[in-house]
Amino acid sequence: MKSYQTIQKYCAVVLSSLFLAVSSASAQAVDQATPDGLIKTVVSDVMASVKSDPEIQKGNIPRIVDLVEKKIVPYTDMRRITEMAMGQNWKKASPEQQAQLMSEFKNLLIRTYSGALSQLRDQTIQFKPLRAAPDDKEVIVKTVVIGRGDPVPLDYRLEKTASGWRVYDMNIMGVWLVEAYRNQFANQISQNGVEGLVKFLQDRNKQLAAAKPAN
Repeated sequence: MKSYQTIQKYCAVVLSSLFLAVSSASAQAVDQATPDGLIKTVVSDVMASVKSDPEIQKGNIPRIVDLVEKKIVPYTDMRRITEMAMGQNWKKASPEQQAQLMSEFKNLLIRTYSGALSQLRDQTIQFKPLRAAPDDKEVIVKTVVIGRGDPVPLDYRLEKTASGWRVYDMNIMGVWLVEAYRNQFANQISQNGVEGLVKFLQDRNKQLAAAKPAN
């Protein structure tokens, strides 16, 4: 069983790959109506922003957070991500608590993993052929991260919504992002209730916001 810290490191690679995947891809427009097209389009747009912003390349966290908010968050389903991480406990939360949990969890993911962008510039991604039927509503886009070490399998789970394809989970080295948090969330709730989990996320986000980036 991988430790929580190890899973965090793996998830950092997951988020960073969203920025770095197209270092070997063409700049031409990709069909956003397809799940693999969405992934390629988003990372192409983000990579262009990274290349044009020296502050992001230096690891400026506020600038990276802003980029993630504008370029990646709109293509994720944070409600479903949070609901899956909460499991059966999701129904125990009031609508107000659910909104708080979605907001705080989104901020936690962004602040925890966005710093990896400045550390992982040498990776490229190979996209595997998409295996899905035209009428599928949920698919997995399979990729492989190529870097200095061994190739790392990286998968994106997407769903088709009224607004188009949205990412709701990611897998690296056999660990899904949602699973990395489910036990931690359940433990917090068992000890302190849903409100205790909200406070835990708020406190953690304050710590991350106050932390100075490593140089």
